[in-house]
Amino acid sequence: MGGSGSKTKGVWPFTSAGAGGDAPGEVSEQCLAQLRGSKNAARFVFTRRSSLYFDEDGDLAHEFYEETVVTKNGRKKAKLKRIQKNLIPQGIVKLDHPRIHFDFPLILCEI
Repeated sequence: MGGSGSKTKGVWPFTSAGAGGDAPGEVSEQCLAQLRGSKNAARFVFTRRSSLYFDEDGDLAHEFYEETVVTKNGRKKAKLKRIQKNLIPQGIVKLDHPRIHFDFPLILCEI
């Protein structure tokens, strides 16, 4: 599932931190599996690309609508029209708390 994982093939990147050889009653001391290979991999993400946009007035939102009045058979009806022009993306946003990178091979377990 999910197409955002790593596409590399080869050696299993984790050390054996009690993966299969432990007795059923024993609990492993380590909660995080250590990496065997790349130590330069980015573990945390500090920024992300925002999905918000600025409009001409400087308002910030995911999407903008304009109310238009349509006259049909002598009746006036209000309709919302989505605005897609003249929108400026917010860009890169600094996260309040660092996140773990989605492609970092790390196992978190609960004891």
